[in-house]
Amino acid sequence: MLTNRLRKPKIDIILALAVFVLVTFGLIMVSSTSAVVSYENFGYNNFYLYRQLMFFGIGMVGWVICQNIDYRVWKKLALPFFILSLILTLIVFIPGIGFSHGGATRWINLGFFLFQPTEMLKLSLIIFLASWFDDRKKEIYSTTKVFIPFCLTLIAIALIMLKQPDMGTFIVIAVIAFTMYFVAGARILHILSIFGAGIAGVAFLIKAAPYRMTRFLTFLNPEQDPLGVGFHINQALIAIGSGGLMGRGFGKSGQKYTGYIPEAASDSIFAIIAEELGFIKILFFPILLFVVFAWRGFRVAKFASDFFGKMLAFGITSWIIFQAVINIGTMVSILPLTGMPLPFISYGGSSLIISLVSIGILLNISKSQAN
Repeated sequence: MLTNRLRKPKIDIILALAVFVLVTFGLIMVSSTSAVVSYENFGYNNFYLYRQLMFFGIGMVGWVICQNIDYRVWKKLALPFFILSLILTLIVFIPGIGFSHGGATRWINLGFFLFQPTEMLKLSLIIFLASWFDDRKKEIYSTTKVFIPFCLTLIAIALIMLKQPDMGTFIVIAVIAFTMYFVAGARILHILSIFGAGIAGVAFLIKAAPYRMTRFLTFLNPEQDPLGVGFHINQALIAIGSGGLMGRGFGKSGQKYTGYIPEAASDSIFAIIAEELGFIKILFFPILLFVVFAWRGFRVAKFASDFFGKMLAFGITSWIIFQAVINIGTMVSILPLTGMPLPFISYGGSSLIISLVSIGILLNISKSQAN
């Protein structure tokens, strides 16, 4: 009996700890970044913190459940889960069910919180592609059986996402799918074709929509309209710059008190973190933790016992890291500004819950590591 217990597969503890510390750090920073707007809207400082704690609790239940379910079960559920996610993403357009904010229609109003189906769509697509590529390992070079269906799937998702509109999330989804296809062993010609078409498509979409073109021009020259379209990014840069090396101190952000940075507790939380903690501290929280997460996540993918597990672990890890890079990159103005939460840290129920569920799946894969 004792021998069996000792031989029982164990999860990747370093990976689990890195995520848990990231989430804990996120809760601490949400308590700081949301205090002012929480008091203004609800009369006390901790409304958004308590909400985030609720989302954390729900997400941890999902984490524990998925950590103890054999990840191979997801292969059987891949197609229905993906279809369900697409249906929910379409439901946002139904009046009375969908919720709009800031000119975008991306949420389903569940009463106690706003659910964003695209967060589920990210995970379901990763599971679906991992299963699909696993079934087509010997046909991965095929144009008709793999390349064309893959492109058509992305086009269908693009049509839905751009209707919302949510170009930033679609770019994340497209890059995740692209990298998974590449790792699965796609032909270089197919990869180059998708890459070229993607660049051309993004350029067309930017040019076709005036607000996207304005946002892109602001990225190229943030100073051209500092009180207009460049206001958000300029204030973020001011916040990061004023933090210096050591920061202004926890809870002492000037930008959150003036309300200059929109979505300070969610999409723009990194700017406030940098202002309060400074450059040296953010190297450890959260940047080093994301590096540790990437190391352990890709290690799980490398040593997974089967191809489906490898693709699934690679997809989940790539998603979290790429989204973190985009969020941080937009705040320091090396990427165009887009609404993208910082995984595990930004305020938001859909993102946190689905991310924690994904970690449960990733940790279950880690139990099957071949080495």
